[in-house]
Amino acid sequence: MADQKRDYYEVLGVSKTATDAEIKKAYRKLAKENHPDLHPGDKEAEARFKEANDAYEVLSDADKRSRYDQFGFAGVDPSYAAQNGGGFGGGFDGGFDFGDLGDIFGSFFGGGFGGGTRSRTGPQRGESLRMGLTITFEEAAFGCEKEVALERVEQCETCKGTGAAPGTSPETCSNCGGSGTVQQRRQTPMGVFATTGPCPKCGGKGKIISSPCRNCGGTGQIRKRKTVKVSIPAGIDNGQIISLRGQGNAGKNGGPAGDLQIVISVQPHQLFRRDGADVYCDAPITFTQAVLGGDMEIPTIDGKVSYTLPEGTQTGTTFRLKGKGIPNVNGRGRGDQFVTVHIETPRGLNREQKEALRKFSDTLKEHNYKERKSFFDMFKKP
Repeated sequence: MADQKRDYYEVLGVSKTATDAEIKKAYRKLAKENHPDLHPGDKEAEARFKEANDAYEVLSDADKRSRYDQFGFAGVDPSYAAQNGGGFGGGFDGGFDFGDLGDIFGSFFGGGFGGGTRSRTGPQRGESLRMGLTITFEEAAFGCEKEVALERVEQCETCKGTGAAPGTSPETCSNCGGSGTVQQRRQTPMGVFATTGPCPKCGGKGKIISSPCRNCGGTGQIRKRKTVKVSIPAGIDNGQIISLRGQGNAGKNGGPAGDLQIVISVQPHQLFRRDGADVYCDAPITFTQAVLGGDMEIPTIDGKVSYTLPEGTQTGTTFRLKGKGIPNVNGRGRGDQFVTVHIETPRGLNREQKEALRKFSDTLKEHNYKERKSFFDMFKKP
């Protein structure tokens, strides 16, 4: 209902002495915060957006603002005056052009006021495409080259993107003069309103094709299946994206093609785990190796390397192999490899082996088991 309207100055959050610049700034802020494109399905945001539009329509116009300041809503809204038993004499001369609002929404969302009114005659960038690519752990570590198959929109080779049959060319639309838009003016109780929309004759293209290209049907574009080579840099990680400039869908009206974005998935490895540029793995060692130490072979992404275990190595101990990790994707150095050893308890011993182990165990004293001694010493404390 009109009599439930909020004061326009209150809506925009400005004082009655606010300058035009302050009013425009306040409106831009509210419009951006409550635009339906940012709040799909939110009726409250849509209502606030409309309320801000109504307020700005009046307060941005010097004549309407003067009438509003003098007569309130009755000075700018005939329906309000009719519902309240009165009217504003003299009617409204002149018209309200939405050009200023279009400029504001264009700065936010890249299009004209109301959506869909923008001319399609200028160059338009093609859509970017996105696809996934799975590679092995080693391919991610050292880089590789891959080929990916995709379907994309390309410029029609027959008509060179014009949409017109060979030997002919598109004609400038006589209805819009090639602009792709037309202005409509209509008389209302509030005056003459001017709105701009796509030209109905050419559909906003600004051109009319009398003889369409048979290859593309007049669109100037065709869909093709292509194979594209992708260079995978060494050190790429799971979830990272490679962007190939200009390998997406073709643009329109001379606009550039979009990009092809490839999302990398790295397969898990049986031995190795990765954290950034560092590699982690677990390695089993024998009881004898743990006690006496010695050389052992450890697998890395470069192949096997020799490592000398110190005497008395405990299970769970982690060793660092410097520079044996993943190459950094920026090409500067490599990460490290961390190896955690676990003592494997022997199984299936025969009688002689068991007896030899018991004799060996009998020769050991408490000082040979520091952790075991510390553990049981805790129970002796009062």
